[in-house]
Amino acid sequence: MKILITGGHLAPALAVIDEIKKEKPNIKMIFVGRKYAIDKDKVESLEYKEIKKKNIKFINLKTGKLTRIFSLEYFLNFLKIFLGFFNSFFIILNHRPDLILSFGSYLALPIVFWGYIFKIPVFTHEQTINPGLANKIIGLFAKKIFISFKEAEKFFNKNKVILTGNPIRQSIFKIQKKPFFIKKTIPVLYITGGSLGSHSINLHIKKILKNLLESYIVIHQTGDTKEYHDYEDLLSIKNQLPENLKNKYFLAKHFFEDEIAYIYFLSDLVISRSGANTFFELIVLKKPAVFIPLPWSAGKEQQYHAEIFAKAGCGEIFHQIESSDKLLRIINKMIKNISFYKNNFKNLRDLYSKNASKKIIKEIFL
Repeated sequence: MKILITGGHLAPALAVIDEIKKEKPNIKMIFVGRKYAIDKDKVESLEYKEIKKKNIKFINLKTGKLTRIFSLEYFLNFLKIFLGFFNSFFIILNHRPDLILSFGSYLALPIVFWGYIFKIPVFTHEQTINPGLANKIIGLFAKKIFISFKEAEKFFNKNKVILTGNPIRQSIFKIQKKPFFIKKTIPVLYITGGSLGSHSINLHIKKILKNLLESYIVIHQTGDTKEYHDYEDLLSIKNQLPENLKNKYFLAKHFFEDEIAYIYFLSDLVISRSGANTFFELIVLKKPAVFIPLPWSAGKEQQYHAEIFAKAGCGEIFHQIESSDKLLRIINKMIKNISFYKNNFKNLRDLYSKNASKKIIKEIFL
């Protein structure tokens, strides 16, 4: 049996892949995704690196998505959509999977469409509380729709929907690899913008880095987008710091799946975007966060996730248009009252489903 896995939400996909390997070791898997995070940069994506490490065949797919602003980019993306559907037809024709498991986004849409046309059973997982347009369309073609939030049910055919929760990668629980050694004597901040990094977050950190390092150890994942060269700029700033501050700043373009448990283990406070995967992993690990929602996330999903965290008393919200000084004040306030935030995770425990990956596998193999 052959399963084609595709979609834009990598972490839950990795969680399910690991569970399939464990429970159904004879199943063959192929993965369709982006080889390059940004095509023009030709920087290999995190999903490509992680999937190749698992010895799963990776098929690169170039496609486009509709933006909401009419511009040259809009029309170029429109043309790429046709290219994506054309290429997806041949991917399905050549590989003939027995079923397709989608983890959403515009990248999965053409694969799902041709899977439906070829009468291949399609299953999809919706990670967010407020699905984007691509995932709503994917839901029309899917045999079953797995959701992480009960609130997402209203966007789909209720007869197809199964509340499974969000699959959590087991790698966050067990330290496998230490990308560096930190002797923890003061609070540790983990700053991340996701696999691509966040230029906006990085700009704020550049302005307050020295202040942060006077009180904290800082682990900072910048991403590797060549357009902004944030990693290189921050490395240069680090090299100009006094030795006592320099030794408290740990900089990386990416953290891989086998490294992330160590990072989470050390961290007292996480400063990050509020994507669904980060949201659920922090709930499981009971890690307070300063969430910086991506302003243009589909359906304002990141804003909703951040509001749930803040309302429960597990975190605070910072908007990227606000001042860097305000971000510094929020961080200082949270570290000062970190026990308060940690104790409030009992308010979110009902959102975590321990066996989400097992539930999904059970349904697709019925």
